[in-house]
Amino acid sequence: MILIGKVELNKKQKKTTLLQTAFELFTEKGFTKTTISDIVNRAGLAKGTFYLYFNDKYDLRDRLVTHKTGQLFSDAHMELMKNPVEGFENQLLFVVDHIIGQLEKDHGLLQFISKNLSWGIFKNAFEKKVPEESRLFYEYYQELMIQNQIQCDNPEIMLFTIIELVGSTCYSCILFEQPTSMDTYLPYLHKSIRQIVTAFTHTPE
Repeated sequence: MILIGKVELNKKQKKTTLLQTAFELFTEKGFTKTTISDIVNRAGLAKGTFYLYFNDKYDLRDRLVTHKTGQLFSDAHMELMKNPVEGFENQLLFVVDHIIGQLEKDHGLLQFISKNLSWGIFKNAFEKKVPEESRLFYEYYQELMIQNQIQCDNPEIMLFTIIELVGSTCYSCILFEQPTSMDTYLPYLHKSIRQIVTAFTHTPE
């Protein structure tokens, strides 16, 4: 049993190393200019090891986007657990603000996931195909609605709408300050998210 545990741990460490090394190279050189050989050479692993975990460079990129985005939502979820906020809308805004704060600190991460911080990341969550942290966030999102007695006929579509809005505005406002800075835009983003929640939900009579 101990041997099996060490083998599994070693496999997980190698996969994590490949993901982190790929992220470094994708942000330094760009996805197109990065080769599988670049990744395994920097990681200090054999090319055959790469194919134990990923089909090709595109498969690695997709899993990396899922992994990084899942981490963002997981970290925001944990902060919300430490800092309880009353009200479903306020809880959603707390999560959004925490994610925006992380992206403001890491422009490389924002650039990498900017075109992927969308429903593409979450559409398979309901089929249990994404990392545990993403599934846990969605489950917690559902729990928040129950706790606040919020009824929503299409919770997946509401989350999709919010994620799309946040992803597109973060990219423009943080990286280019267009049409304005993130700080200036944030109150409008909050208002828009509140209106989205109002449009999708109702409280029981």
